[in-house]
Amino acid sequence: MSAGNEHFSIRTYGRRKGHALSPRRTRLLEELLPRLKLDLSAAPPAPLTSLFAPGLFAPGVSQVWLEIGFGAGEHLAWQAQTHPDAGIIGCEPFINGVAALLGEIDERNIGNIRIWDDDARDVLDWLEDASIDRMFVLYPDPWPKTRHHKRRLISPRTLKILARVMKRGAELRIGSDITDYVRATLEAVFATPDFEWLAERAEDWRTRPPDWPQTRYEKKAVQEGRKGHCLIFRRI
Repeated sequence: MSAGNEHFSIRTYGRRKGHALSPRRTRLLEELLPRLKLDLSAAPPAPLTSLFAPGLFAPGVSQVWLEIGFGAGEHLAWQAQTHPDAGIIGCEPFINGVAALLGEIDERNIGNIRIWDDDARDVLDWLEDASIDRMFVLYPDPWPKTRHHKRRLISPRTLKILARVMKRGAELRIGSDITDYVRATLEAVFATPDFEWLAERAEDWRTRPPDWPQTRYEKKAVQEGRKGHCLIFRRI
């Protein structure tokens, strides 16, 4: 664990498992996941360089990205295929989502993804300072009830932890279809000096970036009449 990095005190995710898995996905969890799962006893990606821990990613990877809560993994898989020079770490405690991503990796023969099928806090503690080039937090659990707001992932405190592991100039992308969560996210960002909201500098910030594909959750939200918000921040 890096010095000065404290755990979040409250769990920010919900259930760990849903419906029964198919035999294929069960097999992938048993056979493929152990080969792709992060070994947190090994050295983490080296900070401020393109030289990464031996065996973490294949040669040719020049940057490391991190997605917290990848859901079914369709966004992560798309990014990995589109950006083969990026090694992407995905954190997701929901085992059905992990199994879905493994299915994509197996079918498409994707080689630049590593997985942590548990609490993202473990990975954040493991990572060295300034070692992540891009971070994704897409459609985190909104915990809509007021008494549960303390469980929301994005807060001034957690942004400080994310800032620690991100390089200067690295992008933080946050997506949500809950207006209250978007407002709370912006308030949290404005409360910390570590990030700037790129919407304040870009005239066309309302235009969806071409390398930000919709997830199935976002598509469902749009079908149900909710607008997906794409927020991009820069580590400063």
